[in-house]
Amino acid sequence: MWSTPYDIIIVGAGVAGAALAHALSTSKRLNEKPFRICLLERSLAEPDRIVGELLQPGGYGALQKLGLESCTDGIDAVPVRGYAVVLDGQPVHIPYPDAREGRSFHHGRFIQALRSKAKQAPGVEVIEATVSELIECPVTGRILGVRATRKAEGAVEKEPFFADLTIVADGCFSNFRSSVMGQAAIKPALKSHFVGLILEDIQLPIDKHGTVVLVKGHGPVLLYQIGTHETRILLDVKAPLPNDLKQFIIDEILPQLPSSVHLALHRALDKDRLRRMPNSFLPPAEQGGHHTKEGVFLLGDAWNMRHPLTGGGMMVAFNDVVILRDLLTGVRDLSNWKEMARVLHKWHWKRKALASTAASNTLNAVVNVSTVPFHFFLESFLTQFSSSATSSPSPSTPSG
Repeated sequence: MWSTPYDIIIVGAGVAGAALAHALSTSKRLNEKPFRICLLERSLAEPDRIVGELLQPGGYGALQKLGLESCTDGIDAVPVRGYAVVLDGQPVHIPYPDAREGRSFHHGRFIQALRSKAKQAPGVEVIEATVSELIECPVTGRILGVRATRKAEGAVEKEPFFADLTIVADGCFSNFRSSVMGQAAIKPALKSHFVGLILEDIQLPIDKHGTVVLVKGHGPVLLYQIGTHETRILLDVKAPLPNDLKQFIIDEILPQLPSSVHLALHRALDKDRLRRMPNSFLPPAEQGGHHTKEGVFLLGDAWNMRHPLTGGGMMVAFNDVVILRDLLTGVRDLSNWKEMARVLHKWHWKRKALASTAASNTLNAVVNVSTVPFHFFLESFLTQFSSSATSSPSPSTPSG
């Protein structure tokens, strides 16, 4: 159709973007030609986030399918074998089925390991640049690529990058969600905020298990190790946030937490700043139809978000990459949007078995109602999230 230096542009080298670049570069295409991929990332410095630190067993299994399980090596990652749900000081032990394991870690270290794999992958060019706009054909409206400014001293010129297919994976604060989705765009619904700190050298109720503490009158509290000596605590705080967040935690939340946490939490509150992240819900609208832009689609949190308490975000992202790898390597011509639309339709339905499970939806509801017997719901949730999706609902019978 036209001469382009790349087959695929991926905007964002986070969990989904970096993994997909590596996956496509190491897969054999139907036409035998390796993909030429441009992976654009605003900053290749190690990110510092308070979410994206706990990978469920289903996500770790997908990581293994992608040949990326070594990304959890050498970063002080911790095995996760299930959950302890604490209500009124009493823990309920809920292990993952079949003794499966997930991993928890520092988000930034894990992302840098994924990026390293992408940089080493054949046919992938990783460029540090800020993407400012999508390049649209003035006649057809099709997306032909992006304009970006490289991160170099004195660089101000927007440089065009062209490809047959553009994949936008720029995260929950996506700058291009509305442009890609058009009339189908949905605004993320803010449910609450996660407020996070790192606690040092504490003993959780059950070793190598995530801990969910049900706090009366407030959202749940999640704790999990991210290193040998470090444990993440995330407090689910409903909007609007209190004016004095630190005092709110001391007065309302801390007394309901396990006693082993109290001293470490006081220390963290004294020396560290409180970090916060919005907890948003964004259902996945099908892409590839007449209502969305041709030549481009969304991936990861740019397209679909669930409450971080489920721990399912990275799991769904990695399973999406597994599905897309298998579908895209069978595409003869990425510029043929009729063929691509069929691929996106197949992807949408293949992922539903995992991304829209009743267990996940139930858990999202429980986040807002802490008075129900939570551990019964969590058992169902863990059963779903301990394994990858193995079946897909029929397109004629929508679910979720």
